[in-house]
Amino acid sequence: MSRIGRKPIVIPAGVKISVEGSKVTVKGPKGELSQTFNPHMTFEEKDNEFLVKRPNDSISMRMFHGTTRALIQTMVEGVTNGYTKVLEIKGVGYRGEMRGKDLVLHVGHSHEDVVHPIDGVEVSIKQAEITVTGIDKQKVGQMAALIRAVRKPECYHGKGIRYKGEVITLRQPASAKKQAGSK
Repeated sequence: MSRIGRKPIVIPAGVKISVEGSKVTVKGPKGELSQTFNPHMTFEEKDNEFLVKRPNDSISMRMFHGTTRALIQTMVEGVTNGYTKVLEIKGVGYRGEMRGKDLVLHVGHSHEDVVHPIDGVEVSIKQAEITVTGIDKQKVGQMAALIRAVRKPECYHGKGIRYKGEVITLRQPASAKKQAGSK
C-alpha cells in the first residue's frame, strides 16, 4: 500500500470536503478549491479524517493513490493557511512597482516588463522583495516562475530575480581564468 496514500487527511475546523463522483471540492476560510481525480479512486470521510482508497494494487492505481491524497492535502492546506512564495530583485538599478494589480519590473531591458497576475493569485512588492500569495499551490508556483523568468539570475554577478534563499553558484569569467593561469 502507498505510504502517502494510506495516511488520512486531517480535516481542520472550518473546512468542508464534498465529493461528487470523481470531483472533490474543499471549502475553507480562505476560499474554495475543486479538482477532478481518477474515477476509480474512492473517498471516505469519518471522524474529521478524509481517506483515499484505490480499487486494486496495479502500478497505475498505486501511483494515482498517493498523488490524489497529496493533491487533496495541498487543497486543504491552501484553504486554511494559503501559500506564499517570496522573490528577491538583485542588481544595480533593478526595481519593481505595482501598477494597479500588475507588477511592473525594471530589470535591465530597454523597456519595462509588465507581469499580469493569474486569477486567484495576489502579487505585492515591498522594496526589492516580491510576494506571491494565493490558495492554490500550483498557481502560486506558476506565478512565481513567470516573474522569475523575466530576468533569471545570471551566473557571473548573480543579478536578476531569484527565489528568497536560492543559492546561485557564481562562475569566474573567462578573462579572470586567463589572468590567473598566466601568473
